[in-house]
Amino acid sequence: ARQMLDKKHNTRIIVCHLGNGSSVSAVYDGKCIDTSMGLTPVQGLMMGTRSGDVGAGALQYMMSQEEMTIDEALNIMNKKSGILGISGKSSDLREVLEGMQSGDDRCRLAVDMVAYNIKKYVGSYVAALDGVDAICFTGGIGENAALIREKVCAGLDAMGLVLDPVKNNKRSNKARDIATNGSASRIFVIPTNEEYVIANDTYKVVMG
Repeated sequence: ARQMLDKKHNTRIIVCHLGNGSSVSAVYDGKCIDTSMGLTPVQGLMMGTRSGDVGAGALQYMMSQEEMTIDEALNIMNKKSGILGISGKSSDLREVLEGMQSGDDRCRLAVDMVAYNIKKYVGSYVAALDGVDAICFTGGIGENAALIREKVCAGLDAMGLVLDPVKNNKRSNKARDIATNGSASRIFVIPTNEEYVIANDTYKVVMG
């Protein structure tokens, strides 16, 4: 993403890595200064089967009402919640988007909740970074779900993020800028290559 910007120093980029597991990260000058995930991935965004942010009081209430152990409650939050739990259909967003198009209200709610949670983190990280030079969408959902990108970017014009609907809906497997020409900040879609990053980092560790 930094290579695609005219600005090379003190860059402020928000990375939305969206898949069955998802996170949003605030990256300043190439270094992550904050991320939506906590000690475990259950914190942060609503994911395929993970609930995302849930207050401790809500967890206590659920355990008390349903007479659950902490392990049982965490199992629900990790494996039976999120997109699957809200839609009642699938943990795969592609199937949920199809359900929404067929008029399934629970699928529509799941899609809206996914986008809203991402958008909430994007807004907070714009504040944490004192502005934003680019937002980057990556991962299976980030790269392929144009509707999610549209919903996340809707209303962010005041932050300098203006999505071009034509560019957004054009499919490509290449890194691309989907912001309007006049957008003050850029909106990138960049294919992820996690296997390469893992292999490269492992090589560096092994070679010292």
